[in-house]
Amino acid sequence: MTEAATDTKPLIGPKIALMGLGGTGKTYALGTLAEWAERNGFELAILFTENSLETFLGYFRDPPPDSKRVAREPPACIYWHQQLTRPVSLKAMTSMADSIGKLSYESITKLADANRGENNAFWRILASCADFVDDRTGKKLGPVDSFPANRIFAMDSLTETSNAAMKMQVGARPTASPGDYGVAQGALMNFLRLCTQGINCPFIMTAHVDRELEPVSGLPKTMIKAVGKALATEIPTLFSEMIYTVREGNSWYWDQAAFGVDVKSRYLPYRTKITPDLGQIMDAWKKRSGA
Repeated sequence: MTEAATDTKPLIGPKIALMGLGGTGKTYALGTLAEWAERNGFELAILFTENSLETFLGYFRDPPPDSKRVAREPPACIYWHQQLTRPVSLKAMTSMADSIGKLSYESITKLADANRGENNAFWRILASCADFVDDRTGKKLGPVDSFPANRIFAMDSLTETSNAAMKMQVGARPTASPGDYGVAQGALMNFLRLCTQGINCPFIMTAHVDRELEPVSGLPKTMIKAVGKALATEIPTLFSEMIYTVREGNSWYWDQAAFGVDVKSRYLPYRTKITPDLGQIMDAWKKRSGA
């Protein structure tokens, strides 16, 4: 074996975004990733920023009657932590409503929510990533940017993480200026760059989508949902896979050939009705990396 071959390291883990409308199997697909991790000696750590843990647990505890899977607990190699983005408190909304009823629109735009630091969900998300603690066992996994190559980091979802970034800036204030959007977008992109470029292990994130008409062609466009529209073209550059999740009736699949959708594939074929199984991407990555 040559010296060059000896120094060869496995490829950095794939960075995957599952994007689609609600109810298209994004969280459920994390169950296929958990099964792959169990089969291949990997660990999976999932950070839930929205109330979707029940869907993931349902994959194991309540499989469909027509499924070949049997009800069981999630494997021991699976860890999760919930850091939900709490809504603006009733007290804060009441105080802001009182101000709105008394002030002009111009004055409202200059209001600062002095209590927004008490509900800084984005800071809490970062803190959870800085010291990931498993809710099931209490085991501390350390910071996500130091995860080993055989531990997968997943987040569910970008939507509430984006919401947290925006609330960090505006709090309960009902208006947002271009500067507010700029601050929230910068914070979110720094975090996404860390997850996609600053960690070597695989990273998976779920996200919802926005639909709008292109101003020139008038054709429909589907793009990833984040803080405003400006990040819709920037976020895909960070990921190796941008997967569009679809449901037709009682069938779920991935559509990498969908019209008007910004998808991206390095491991999947550009075709429709792909089986929604993250294991196929992980298998292709292992094969390419020689791991």
